[in-house]
Amino acid sequence: MKIRSGLVLLTVVFTAHAAELKPETVKAWQEYVHAATARMQERLNPDGHFLKIDENRDWGQRVRSGEILVLPDGAKSIKKVPSGLIHDWVGAVFVPHATLSDVLSVVRDYDRYKQIYRPSVIDSRARERREHEDRFSMVLLNKSLFLKGALDSDYQSSYIRVSDRRWYSVTETTRIQEIDDYGEPAQHALSEGEGSGLIWRLFSITRFDERDDGVYIELEAIALSRDIPISLRWIVEPIVRRVSIASMTTSLRQTEGAVRSGTALADAKTPVERYPTVTSDVLPSPRNSSAVHSLR
Repeated sequence: MKIRSGLVLLTVVFTAHAAELKPETVKAWQEYVHAATARMQERLNPDGHFLKIDENRDWGQRVRSGEILVLPDGAKSIKKVPSGLIHDWVGAVFVPHATLSDVLSVVRDYDRYKQIYRPSVIDSRARERREHEDRFSMVLLNKSLFLKGALDSDYQSSYIRVSDRRWYSVTETTRIQEIDDYGEPAQHALSEGEGSGLIWRLFSITRFDERDDGVYIELEAIALSRDIPISLRWIVEPIVRRVSIASMTTSLRQTEGAVRSGTALADAKTPVERYPTVTSDVLPSPRNSSAVHSLR
């Protein structure tokens, strides 16, 4: 009952007054994304840890044993910026008996996102597929906050090969618009940067590491939302954290399930019928975009 009441309060906070994305908020977001990109490059150093879970032996053992681990990136998961909040979480899952090809077959199958990640993903569609860069779109619905709205968004993903057994991807949205009264006769899209401000932007980095007879998938999801009034922050922030952890845990579990299912189907087919193995060309580091981002 307390959680449900808290979610209703959180919905009221974000929908009682419309919010507008401000230039100073965008600037702070861009600086944060730039720093996250730099941290990813540091993980490629020979003496660095490619996965965050390798920074702590207990984390790695828990994920290897089947736990989905979700951690804040840094001391706090929610960072205050001018007229906004940045949410930064890292989640990890281990898929036993899978290969990189198995995992990439799932994460790059955007047409199936609406089946893999339902009910959060209402619709999904691949727009363009290149060797190392994809474009796709999704319509997202967040039922956990009892909102009638949805998010219509376009994405760009870049895939970078580190070695034969290590890849990482960078995903960002190039457009995101709130849809008010989704599914109702009065349904309509708002202009970019307008609306509840529950989700304004997203930048995510996913690391793939094939070892221990399986693949580790580690997702860092960074989101930008409107600020929370100081008088309500003490009660709203714990709710936001719980919802964020639950959302990431569910998403990683759904990814794991899709990989397991795809691997089982592939084992029953001939090698020719299997999804083609990824190539080993190296991409330059992804650009730091000022485009709009979204978090599911």
